[in-house]
Amino acid sequence: MRSMLFALAGLILGGWLTAGVRADDKKETTLKGTVQCAKCALKEPGKCVTVIQVKDAGKTVTYYLDDKGTNEEYHEAVCGGETKEGTVVGVVTEKDGKKWVKPSKVEYAKK
Repeated sequence: MRSMLFALAGLILGGWLTAGVRADDKKETTLKGTVQCAKCALKEPGKCVTVIQVKDAGKTVTYYLDDKGTNEEYHEAVCGGETKEGTVVGVVTEKDGKKWVKPSKVEYAKK
C-alpha cells in the first residue's frame, strides 16, 4: 500500500514537472509592424479585434491579439480605422488557420 502511494506521488510530481517544461517551450516573439482594428481597418466581420500586420518574406502576415479586445487600453488608439506602427511581444500560436499572439507588451512607435 505504501509503495502504491509513493508511485502515485511520483506520477503526479512527474506530471507537474512535464507541464512546466511544456509551458517554457512557448517562447515570446517580438513582432514589429502595423497595429490596427480588424473590423474597422480591415473590414473583417464580427467584433473589434486588435491585429498587427507584419511583413515576412515579402508577404503581409496578420497576427490577431488574444486579449480583452476593446477593453484593452491600446485598442482605442486604432479602433475606428486608424493604424499605428508598433511592436507586440508575446507567445504566437495558430488556431483555425489564423495566427494569434498572447501579448505581454504592446507599444506604439513614437513620432
